[in-house]
Amino acid sequence: MPEQDPKDSLEAATRATRSLQGLSTELTARVPQLLEAMRSVGTGLELHSTLDRICETAAELAHCRYAAIDVVDEEGAGLSDFVTYGVPDAVAREIGRRPDGHRGLLGALIHDPGPVRLADLTADPRFAGFPPGHPPMRTFLGVPIRVQGEIFGNLYLAEKDDGGEFNDYDLHMVRVLATEAGIAIGNARLYEAARQRERWIDGSVAVTTALLSGGDADDALSVVAEQARHLAASAAGIVLLPAEGGGLEIAAVSADDNASAPLGVIIGPESPVVAKLLGGEAVFVDDSATDSRMVTKLARHFGPSMLLPLHSGGRVLGALATPRARGDRPFTETERTLATQFASQAALALMMAEAQRDRERLAVYEDRDRIARDLHDLVIQRLFATGMMLESAQRRSEVPEVQTGVGRAVDELDVTIQEIRTAIFALQQEPAEAPSGLRTRVLREINMAAVPLGFKPSHRFLGPVDSLVGELTGKNLIAALREALSNAFRHAEASSIDVVVDATVALPDGRDAVRLSVADDGMGIPESGRRSGLRNLARRAESLGGASWFGPGIGEDGGGTTVVWEAPI
Repeated sequence: MPEQDPKDSLEAATRATRSLQGLSTELTARVPQLLEAMRSVGTGLELHSTLDRICETAAELAHCRYAAIDVVDEEGAGLSDFVTYGVPDAVAREIGRRPDGHRGLLGALIHDPGPVRLADLTADPRFAGFPPGHPPMRTFLGVPIRVQGEIFGNLYLAEKDDGGEFNDYDLHMVRVLATEAGIAIGNARLYEAARQRERWIDGSVAVTTALLSGGDADDALSVVAEQARHLAASAAGIVLLPAEGGGLEIAAVSADDNASAPLGVIIGPESPVVAKLLGGEAVFVDDSATDSRMVTKLARHFGPSMLLPLHSGGRVLGALATPRARGDRPFTETERTLATQFASQAALALMMAEAQRDRERLAVYEDRDRIARDLHDLVIQRLFATGMMLESAQRRSEVPEVQTGVGRAVDELDVTIQEIRTAIFALQQEPAEAPSGLRTRVLREINMAAVPLGFKPSHRFLGPVDSLVGELTGKNLIAALREALSNAFRHAEASSIDVVVDATVALPDGRDAVRLSVADDGMGIPESGRRSGLRNLARRAESLGGASWFGPGIGEDGGGTTVVWEAPI
């Protein structure tokens, strides 16, 4: 979308206000109020807060109780958002569903946008009734909001404060405000689109950094799943790899409280979706639970979904799924495009990481081969020559003790030669894949988090963490660290984070343990709101016999949060 020219904004507002010339002194007296309303609407860049501000300003300008804005979806067939003013939260919860734009008076205005003024909206033939719990409304005023010539949605007002009807003055004022609202919404859209692209780019950089920093394949796939879930605002991020017998196998999962997808589940090749993904095609689903192409039991738990092939250089490495919960909004065209680009970048990073590991393995093989050749060509030959010299000296010696001693030395040399030959054989075999140490994996998570954070968290290790902490505890500690750093980035707005891994602590029952502490100087944890991340941390620790809690952070006067996670080693 092109940037809004300030001159265009001024001209649009000027054209809209020309209609006020020559009208009554009553309307002229309300012009200062209108100008103040236009100034208020034009402040701020966040889209949803802009819509809230427009609703409130319009209600104050027209002296009415209720205001609403519906946002037409990208296809123009329904609504993607509905913002209200004047309806209490408790009433909105009782009403439940929001208008879908397919029926009733609002649906008619979406498909035929234009100014509408009604003395009694319930008497209009297009009216389809209020849902249970909806407050009574009669007087009604609606005007379209256009953004760069295209319909964005409609601004609705209802119930004049004095019980009267909306008049011509109200209509003129609200139309001018709607023009200014279109400009403000256009700017907010540009800002939001830029921020959204920035987040996806940062996510791609974080994935590439994590994949190319080394480590095992499971950790790499988990990073892709975690980043995709957060960026797509989905209930889960799922990475699938080709299965040996055909189809796709779930290899990595990042999910919130209400979503689960067990590792190792195989979606067979008979699935239409799998066939498309393995063919390099993306699949977008509006409702996984009802779409006939989704043949697994997992699908019934989800709503809108993006299923994207991980392909690069003509090779399909697997697939990435980002399903949202049932009832959530569908993915926009912009989100689909950004997610597709993210999947391509992740696939390229996976191929680069695989090539890097191949080069490292090749370097190891070459070094082992060189060592084996040196042992065979140099060391063994010298030992063999030394043995022959000793045997010759043994034959020439007439002292029995010397002959016996030299014989034992020759025997030892023979044993040494056999041991070296065994070592050469072992060097020529393929080395077993050794998992990265815990210290390396912690540093990789910290480096990955530094990209979206804009700074690198500090870190300390206490005790021999690599040798003491078991593999199961280590994997869960890495997952807990990833969750804690993610929460700090998304919610804390911190400028400093300190990570400590301490393998010298003990649990209350005396068992040796490892403790992870992630402290920040951010906003702290609010009294209300979702705490799914903290619950995930607690569940992980408790499943191992440990615990997790949080306390004051490292900011001034204890500002921020410290998350502590510990489990037996």
